[in-house]
Amino acid sequence: MRYIIFLQLLCLGATLVSASEEFEQDEGIVVLKGDNFQKALEHYDNLLVEFYAPWCGHCKAFAPDYVKIAAILKEKGENVACAKVDAPEEHDLIEKYDIQGFPTLKLFRKDKKPDSYQGFRSVDALVDWVTRKIGPPAVVLEDGEAADKFKDSADVVVVGYFKDPAANESLTFSEIADQYDDFKFAVVHKEDVATKLGFAKDGVKLFKKFDEGEVAYDKDLKSAIELKRFIQANSLPLVVTFDQKNAQKIFGGDIKAHNLLFISKSDSRTDGILEEFKKSAAEFKEKVLFVVIDSDQDEHERIIEYFGLKKDELPGLRFIKLHDKMTKYKYAHDELVADKITEFVSGVLDNKIKPHLLTQDLPEDWDKNPVKVLVGTNFDEVAFDKTKDVLVEFYAPWCGHCKALAPTWEQLGEKYKDHETIVIAKMDAASNELEHTSINSYPTIKLYKKETNEVVEYNGERTTEGLVKFLETNGEYGRAAPDDVSEEMDEPDVEAGEKPADKHDEL
Repeated sequence: MRYIIFLQLLCLGATLVSASEEFEQDEGIVVLKGDNFQKALEHYDNLLVEFYAPWCGHCKAFAPDYVKIAAILKEKGENVACAKVDAPEEHDLIEKYDIQGFPTLKLFRKDKKPDSYQGFRSVDALVDWVTRKIGPPAVVLEDGEAADKFKDSADVVVVGYFKDPAANESLTFSEIADQYDDFKFAVVHKEDVATKLGFAKDGVKLFKKFDEGEVAYDKDLKSAIELKRFIQANSLPLVVTFDQKNAQKIFGGDIKAHNLLFISKSDSRTDGILEEFKKSAAEFKEKVLFVVIDSDQDEHERIIEYFGLKKDELPGLRFIKLHDKMTKYKYAHDELVADKITEFVSGVLDNKIKPHLLTQDLPEDWDKNPVKVLVGTNFDEVAFDKTKDVLVEFYAPWCGHCKALAPTWEQLGEKYKDHETIVIAKMDAASNELEHTSINSYPTIKLYKKETNEVVEYNGERTTEGLVKFLETNGEYGRAAPDDVSEEMDEPDVEAGEKPADKHDEL
């Protein structure tokens, strides 16, 4: 009998060893490919996967941190493994899991849809996110000491009090808690703990270390939509400071109307202006997000440029509607005071203020070279000339793809410089905007056809031959499908012998 038990244990041990050894590891990271990815999902209860590209600068910078994350999670005894996939080599996985940039981090949990990490890629933030995701959505607070400690554990925490843990309201709360990555959730079932937290009856409260300190939810506890709106509206300060940690909360939230104040923290007027800005913000809570952007930060220069602001115009105010083709509005008053700011925001919301379109001054020699230069003021006159086919490249000066295309575009201009009905042109779309055309990626190439002014976007290979064929087939060759939108990003730094993949690095 002992011999049989010994054999059974020996076989079990062999099974466990073979299960763990069938996956290659690199510094504690499981190395996965298309042919063993599904097997890994079946083997591990929880699996954090980094989809990376060897040439991606962000991926290279993140690699040492990912090793640390794997080690910390293992040391904490968390039931999760860290893995990585060389995504450009696994196109099927890219398509299946909708990988749009590198690195992309997804957490796979048994019997649940994969979760994409959208936060700041720091070791602490990721360890905290994974730990919360694989644990209960909301921790149970058993006593007053635990309640006090939880309230102080983060800038924003959400607590639900439900006497009956099986009540529908309690289940709804847990479901919502599982959907949020940025905030900690807790639940209370004991009356004495609830009283300590200020609950007189079943309900939800959001505690925060800013503004009013705590806010009670006063709507239907069974409504997941209303509860999510409450959390979203109250989890950010009345005035939010833009930085890497807050970027996703700002742009990924439900509030798509943003009033942006660009100001230097070293400006002697800053404190007074911020007070006025905050007064106005209180008028538009849950409708408009008031955001402060530090103009002293080098990494914010591109944002300032995008809104058409110059250093001598700071401090400055701009309004943007993210849900409406990124429409921008310019503050016209000289003084940044609460009543004028409120008047401006109300005017935008009531459609009484026209959108602000950027444009550069028209260069004197705009039409002297084979490639014609377009700006906001001369675009329509040139592009919609019904006697010409006009091929326009919409570019940004900082875009790597645009820089790579420049020699080809010059060659194209040379080829057609004497053509009677074909014009090759370009426009800096980061500095010039058009009321009728929204550019969402760089470079974007559009053909404005003669006679009809039909606009055809090009999505073929960016070679002289391909572009010539596009023109000579009257915009048929390489024509983009109506919904085929390419959101490209800066070209990665490619080392010798390396080849960029079809997917590109993040902004």
